[in-house]
Amino acid sequence: MAPVLQFRDVVVRRDGRNIVDHLDWDVAHDERWVILGPNGAGKTTLLQLADTLLHPSSGEVDVLGERLGRTDVFELRPRIGFASSAMARRIPREESVLDSVLTAAFSVTGRWTEEYEDIDERRALRVLAEWHLDHLADRTFGTLSDGEQKRVQIARAVMTDPELLLLDEPTASLDLGAREELLSLLGGYAQAPTTPAMIMVTHHVEEIPVGFTHVMLLRDGAAVAAGPIADTLTAENLSDTFGVPITLSGSDGRFTARAA
Repeated sequence: MAPVLQFRDVVVRRDGRNIVDHLDWDVAHDERWVILGPNGAGKTTLLQLADTLLHPSSGEVDVLGERLGRTDVFELRPRIGFASSAMARRIPREESVLDSVLTAAFSVTGRWTEEYEDIDERRALRVLAEWHLDHLADRTFGTLSDGEQKRVQIARAVMTDPELLLLDEPTASLDLGAREELLSLLGGYAQAPTTPAMIMVTHHVEEIPVGFTHVMLLRDGAAVAAGPIADTLTAENLSDTFGVPITLSGSDGRFTARAA
């Protein structure tokens, strides 16, 4: 089976600097990747390439078997789920939680004149229940806590059964309880056999959910290391990535890192 995502010698250049620097990368349909790296490493840029929001300056990017620059990205994007803080800002604060998720069926972020079938509403309600949001279906998006808004974003991203799910710092700004609740849900989702390929960006190894299989450590747009978590997520690789000596410990599929 062809990779869900394939980068070949990909460069993204801005103001004379390579934000992504000659990167090769394959993501298979049954892999769940986490991308770790310092601020400015190029993590979000990788997600923008994967979501067809950005084209490379050079090199080749294949998304779901389609080559960027040779395909209609507007037909490709509905096959990709994307949750980010930027997406949250596009959801009207007065939109109900149910409609915030339901409108993903038409790839819009506000309820207008479109008509939805009963199957769409049943699907949205089921997804809300899966992400522990069903009791909030009639609440407006703007009244939710940060943790609840993050879960609504993810529920919206999975509403259309995407073939690739992209998560940009889904636990950023959350308190400990909200973070752990979301990581538990993400871990369960990642381990389900019907889950699509997943890519999640984060700054912290503590935020890697159980069930994620691969990691890319990114620094200055280049991969310090990439591969299965068991082999790749090491103190040495983390130290090289973040530029300080790091110690790493793990237990029950979760990790903790500290300065050495």
